[in-house]
Amino acid sequence: MTMTKYRLTRRGALGLIGGAALVAVPGARVSAQTLDKVSYQTNWRAQAEHGGFYLAAANGIYKKYGIDAEIRPGGPQQNPSQLLLGGRVDMIMSNSFEAIRYAQENIPFLCIASIFQKDPQVIISHPGVGNDSLAALKGKPILVGAAGRTSYWPFLKAKFGYTDEQIRPYTFNMDKTISQQGFLSSEPFAIQKQGGVTPVVHLIADAGFENYNTTINISRKMVDEKKDLVQRFVTASLEGWAAYMKGQDVGAANAQILKDNPDMDQEKINYAVKVMNEKGIVLSGDALTLGIGAMTDARWASFYKTMTEAGVFPAGIDLKKAYSLEFINKGVGKA
Repeated sequence: MTMTKYRLTRRGALGLIGGAALVAVPGARVSAQTLDKVSYQTNWRAQAEHGGFYLAAANGIYKKYGIDAEIRPGGPQQNPSQLLLGGRVDMIMSNSFEAIRYAQENIPFLCIASIFQKDPQVIISHPGVGNDSLAALKGKPILVGAAGRTSYWPFLKAKFGYTDEQIRPYTFNMDKTISQQGFLSSEPFAIQKQGGVTPVVHLIADAGFENYNTTINISRKMVDEKKDLVQRFVTASLEGWAAYMKGQDVGAANAQILKDNPDMDQEKINYAVKVMNEKGIVLSGDALTLGIGAMTDARWASFYKTMTEAGVFPAGIDLKKAYSLEFINKGVGKA
């Protein structure tokens, strides 16, 4: 899987429907109420990279906040944006690029949280052949998927002088002379297992690629009309992520991930959590002081400036329409 795939599944509906009753919990909505239904669509098949949402559902955190949450795993044949824009799902997992496109096209949707402080997109190279930095890959062949050519590739061109002549069609191929795109917690593990090689992994975020990822994107209508429900969902999700990244009571969440994705196994989950923690995918930067899910005006502005200069976005977009900081930066799960 790569971070340039954004896929989803099946049916959905906006609106609130009755559910089970609750017991009073400090800081959450209290007893004798029905649970508010909320659907959240992930960007790919179930995996550790979705673990905090699964934990919040499996361990009753959403219910503590008065929510009956449906976490819908994605797949290769689904399009999350179409489901969100069509009102078939309440929220989707996405990224900064899509949120800025909302603002560019004056579509009433926005991003309200970013679980990943670092985009896990990587370039993977064979060890021992001089490809030990992103700068060293200038002029060399790299396997790049179609979506990557309009997201991280323009950044690499602007930052390191890459050219489109370097691009080769994306396949899973670790020829010594070719580098390839990948996802931090996926392809490097597969290469180690299948090829017995520990590859050189270049995390593009560490070179200044500030894309927010594993976001919560939502309609402005829901934000305006169901503000309390949105806040409860965000807070519960962030609590789930804080527990998942610390390995606290993750058994039920991982069991559901394995159930939802037959191609997943516990070894892959363990590796993904390990590298996400090592590389600060969830807890780094602003999240260390503002809490998990953190975003800032400064980083949005910096990302937009960088990608505008790289030719991805036109100048003059009203960036404040792309996101809201209202539901985050409250210290949930900070280190």
